[in-house]
Amino acid sequence: MKKLLAVLAATTVLASPAFAQDAIKEFNIGILGGENAQDRITGNECYRAAIEAALGVPVKLFTPADYDGVIQGLLGGTIDMAWLGASAYAKTVLTDEKAVEARLIPVNVDGTQGYYSIGIANKASGITSMDDAKGHSFAFAEPNSTSGYLVPASELTAKYGDLAAYFKSTAFSGGHEQTIVGVANGTYDAGVTNADMIGNFADGYTSGALRKAVDGGLVDMNNLVEIWHSALIPNGPLVVRAALPADVKDKATAVTADLPEIDHACAASINGGELTDFVPVDAAVYAGILEARKLQDKQ
Repeated sequence: MKKLLAVLAATTVLASPAFAQDAIKEFNIGILGGENAQDRITGNECYRAAIEAALGVPVKLFTPADYDGVIQGLLGGTIDMAWLGASAYAKTVLTDEKAVEARLIPVNVDGTQGYYSIGIANKASGITSMDDAKGHSFAFAEPNSTSGYLVPASELTAKYGDLAAYFKSTAFSGGHEQTIVGVANGTYDAGVTNADMIGNFADGYTSGALRKAVDGGLVDMNNLVEIWHSALIPNGPLVVRAALPADVKDKATAVTADLPEIDHACAASINGGELTDFVPVDAAVYAGILEARKLQDKQ
């Protein structure tokens, strides 16, 4: 990430902590829902501390119950920075195209910059494919989730038609963690979550919600089977609130970009699993997701 720092240094004067204190009085980071608030705080404390040390102002973590809490915080100015899923980013910019700037994207251990919606089923249900899931209970994560709703709902509808008729019942579990645990304990017969599909399903793959659940001791993968996966989805972006002073945005971006080199364990923690880097992202990467989100919002 030294290259990113060099670019920023050439185009703007990065703020010292004292300068940041003159520009802002505090800095707030939003953490998307999907797992319990305490786990989100614990997993991101190292990140909070790194940003606070760089900016020289108090930095707080906000853990709303759902994705929309972070989205509304960014739109309303109460949250300054967040890692968003592609669908949450789409909703934010479709509401106000000038509200945020996409700055960085995670790079997987194999060099790719995407992940997949993964269909899972309770092994005891006997379901081994999405075809088998017909007539069974099915869980999505929440309405603003890319891999937990937008993409799978679109792809599965295209193949199977009205999902309310295809499945015995559909429900929003509240988040990826809730879906995984719900399927594992039999609350739902099947559902969708996410993973990078690098490595082995038995390990929860290398990064993503499944890996988080395994690392957190929430699920025994022997109780689950994989029944489907989507097309590749672009990893979600780090966004900063556009109205912030330029030096503050650049400093927070640079600290994040350097994190995989300086504190790899911290970078992996906020990423939900292993990665190689955080690199600059072009907002055009999310053009397809924006179009899908437009269609969803019309329905």
